[in-house]
Amino acid sequence: MERKQFLRSLGAGAAFALIFPCTQSCSKSDGGDDVPEGDRKEIPSGVDFTIDLTANEAAPLANNGGFILVKSNVSPSLTDIVVAKNLEGNFVAASQICSHQQTDNVRFRSEDGGIFNCSTHGARFDQNGNPLNSITNNPLKIFNTALSGDILRIFE
Repeated sequence: MERKQFLRSLGAGAAFALIFPCTQSCSKSDGGDDVPEGDRKEIPSGVDFTIDLTANEAAPLANNGGFILVKSNVSPSLTDIVVAKNLEGNFVAASQICSHQQTDNVRFRSEDGGIFNCSTHGARFDQNGNPLNSITNNPLKIFNTALSGDILRIFE
């Protein structure tokens, strides 16, 4: 009996029950693999830019827990870096592109002492980029920050 005939004889429900676990375990990622390859963003690299903290766009960074999304000089057509002032008043920067399936939905959240969270599948990362849940084992890319007066530099 051929595979198609076998699956037809089982019925749609049984076929789905047999095939679905296999397709999930064979995926390239460790969560749902529902983001098409063409929709995935490139994780930024070669990042080196500055932010004037007195500019209107940087106003959310005046408060602990505030964050902004900025464009890097590497990919100016993309908003791909999250810059935050953590709960201790230090600046942290991370890729807005999630390491799970490369969607651009990473934001800083004040919960649990301050974390980076991706709203696509719920991946959570500490401020060092370490995964906090089982959505992914891949770390989030974190960038260096340096403050000089009112100028914040984000770089690799």
